[in-house]
Amino acid sequence: MAGESTAAAEKPRRIVVMGVSGCGKTTIGDLVARALGVPFLDGDSLHPVENVAKMAAGTPLTDEDRWPWLATVGTELANAGDGGLVLACSALRRSYRDAIREKAPDTVFLHLHGSKEVLRERTEGRSGHFMPPALLDSQLATLEPLDADEAGFVVDIAVPVSEVVAEALAGIAAVAGSKAQAGISPAGTAGTQARQFDVDLQAAPFNLDDDAVAWVDSTIRGMSLEEKIGQLFINHNNDYSPEYLDGVLENYHVGGMRYRPGPSAAVQEHIRYAQSKTRIPLLVASNPEMGGAGSCDDGTFVSTHLQAGSHPDKSIARKMGQVAGVETAALGCNWAFAPIVDIHYNWRNTVISTRAFGNTPEIVVERAKEYFDGISESPTVCAIKHFPGDGVDERDQHVVTSYNTLGYAEWNSSYGHVYREMIGHGVQSIMVGHIGAPELTRHFRPGTEDRDILPATLAPELLQDLLRGELGFNGLILTDASQMVGLTQAKKRKDLVPATIAAGCDMFLFFRNPAEDFQYMLDGYKSGVISDQRLHDALRRILGLKASLGLHKKPGAELVPPAEALRLIGSEAHLAVAAEIADKTVTLIKDTAGNLPITPETHKRIRLYGISGGSDFTRADPLAYLDTVKEELEIAGFEVHLFKTAEQREAAGEAGVNFMSVISDEATGDYADKYDAAFVFACVLGFAQEAAIRIKWSSPMAAEIPWYVTEVPTVFVSLNQPNHLIDVPMVKTAINAHAGTREAIRATIQKIQGKSEFQGTFNENVFCDSFDTRL
Repeated sequence: MAGESTAAAEKPRRIVVMGVSGCGKTTIGDLVARALGVPFLDGDSLHPVENVAKMAAGTPLTDEDRWPWLATVGTELANAGDGGLVLACSALRRSYRDAIREKAPDTVFLHLHGSKEVLRERTEGRSGHFMPPALLDSQLATLEPLDADEAGFVVDIAVPVSEVVAEALAGIAAVAGSKAQAGISPAGTAGTQARQFDVDLQAAPFNLDDDAVAWVDSTIRGMSLEEKIGQLFINHNNDYSPEYLDGVLENYHVGGMRYRPGPSAAVQEHIRYAQSKTRIPLLVASNPEMGGAGSCDDGTFVSTHLQAGSHPDKSIARKMGQVAGVETAALGCNWAFAPIVDIHYNWRNTVISTRAFGNTPEIVVERAKEYFDGISESPTVCAIKHFPGDGVDERDQHVVTSYNTLGYAEWNSSYGHVYREMIGHGVQSIMVGHIGAPELTRHFRPGTEDRDILPATLAPELLQDLLRGELGFNGLILTDASQMVGLTQAKKRKDLVPATIAAGCDMFLFFRNPAEDFQYMLDGYKSGVISDQRLHDALRRILGLKASLGLHKKPGAELVPPAEALRLIGSEAHLAVAAEIADKTVTLIKDTAGNLPITPETHKRIRLYGISGGSDFTRADPLAYLDTVKEELEIAGFEVHLFKTAEQREAAGEAGVNFMSVISDEATGDYADKYDAAFVFACVLGFAQEAAIRIKWSSPMAAEIPWYVTEVPTVFVSLNQPNHLIDVPMVKTAINAHAGTREAIRATIQKIQGKSEFQGTFNENVFCDSFDTRL
């Protein structure tokens, strides 16, 4: 890292461990002091007798009580000299910290942050201390988080003590490094500009040896300016022809590529050709969020993220990662845009409703680590997404800028906790979402107006001050897709392209127009928007990631496996994994009328309805899954009567039909005489075309809407979204099968008949904050 020796020589020696009562200042402070080899002092021991008596009586101290004490605290720190000192002190207000800095200007503040619930539990469990738990609310109201110009950082206490200490020591080292890199003395402050953090290629997550670092640096020295600019881009490959690839590589010198799924043989051959034609090996990315299915047409769909979080068995996520790694590596991919570490807090959010492991940080961290460990068994690096975190807003940043509106403290204990854990676990890269974070921005840039809040992709305070600084991320940062309106609405294209790199991103995902975007980036460098330091650092991270994969050691012909490796894709072994997971995760959300089991012996004649939400950009038949449902029901012994909409009947040549006539035909008094039960299978996909997704019926007052729940037992099955009960609260039996695969459909039908047990779990989002969905 640039300035590494200076940082080491100027390691912070005066540390104040701050926070409200119960956060662990004494415990953590003592352990940090031991690790640094300096003395520890509890600041409470410096209170005069009068202050101690007041606090023991439950009387809050006034500022007049505190000033002399704070001066004493500062003096103790200043008198520590070169030996250094770690001191525990609440230091809740900015003015209190300023008072300490008056005596010891180079003090670094370590803020131990915890949720109110965690803090209350800890204070109530303490004895022999003069801070009664009743004063916790008062302290939380008083607490003023660290400002951007204060030397310090935050550590979440909702993890084991050993992890808190490790994060604290990493934060202390980061503060030292940032001061050295910024060219300021230990007694200085960082100011309001974003700090620049140069990469350390021999530290995690790169862990390069001297030879690999030498390759990185010599390769950069041998590049032309155009080659350096090209390395910043990840191309979206829409064409498999050699001529297309020649143009991309010769004209734009891209550092990476990502593929739309296609036949595995075609994808592999395309990657092989690309690697053989490039001077610098390529990062080849895929989207294996569900196993191998996101990388080629014949890849194995193992499970969604939500599905992997819907059973107590955490190894489901590991198996998903293992299959994803094996199948994508067989193609020649080496970079996974996964796992997703968003938290599904808002049930209306359908961007990540099935793409998040769950609605709590704990389940997300647990399953994301499992996925990461599974895919890491293959020669693959990961890009977790979407920093600073999706799942609060209900909108889709593909079509509009969305926002994570959590306050700084709440973000730290939720999304911040997730990112700290994954960074500590070794994740190599992070994809930044086109998601604004107003309160986080204002924490680092007080007074920022609403109109000046930018998506994280363009926000140096989020990428540098927060992600690199407070969270200590040393890896590679890439943007999300640059065509997404969450980014494009923020600035003119010629400005936003270089602004992403200047803000702290290292790679730019997808050209809109290759010639234009390449020139915009080049112009941004020549005009000084992208500094020499920022360009050089981004290039070292890009090539460092390639070297961490060993790409620099392999001839181009060996960067892609032979064609025989494709036999692993969609293999019987992988399909068996998918079937096992489907069986475990089919979830019974409710059966309040006791409709189940339903068997061919008890309910032979089934009226089958399909709900799709309409066709999307893939142009695939949105109701094709119904053929599989019908086939599996008939295999089970049911007699299936498939409902068809007016549009379907017209397409089949029926004349004189309209939605009113269909309603009249369907909703007749003899419905229960014709059918013994009704099954509704919904596979509503929707992606990047609307800001929110709900059921869209085929017509006004459509005949497929479950009006028939009062006539026959009705079972509603979702093959994707978990939030459908808001639109079908009248159904008494609801199941989430998570996927439209044959394995998931077969497992669901088995469970409807009572031939196997429902094992899946669900979170409260399924009830959509409405009482009637539970009935």
